[in-house]
Amino acid sequence: KMKKYIINLIPFILGIGCLGSFSIIGSKVLEDGTLSEPFFLIPTAYLLFFIGIIGLIVRFIFDFIKGKKVKTKNL
Repeated sequence: KMKKYIINLIPFILGIGCLGSFSIIGSKVLEDGTLSEPFFLIPTAYLLFFIGIIGLIVRFIFDFIKGKKVKTKNL
């Protein structure tokens, strides 16, 4: 039963990796006064979390519909 949710958990794992990478890499101010940070990892993480949530919602809806069809066939 859990195998079909693994593909939907991959974006969550990648999103956690992005946030972890952001905190490990850190930010620094260069000699000319500009800020150097891997800011692109934050929106990427949010996008991956959003994709994972949408994927799980779609999976739950399909499972719910499939469950209803199986119950109606048995009646």
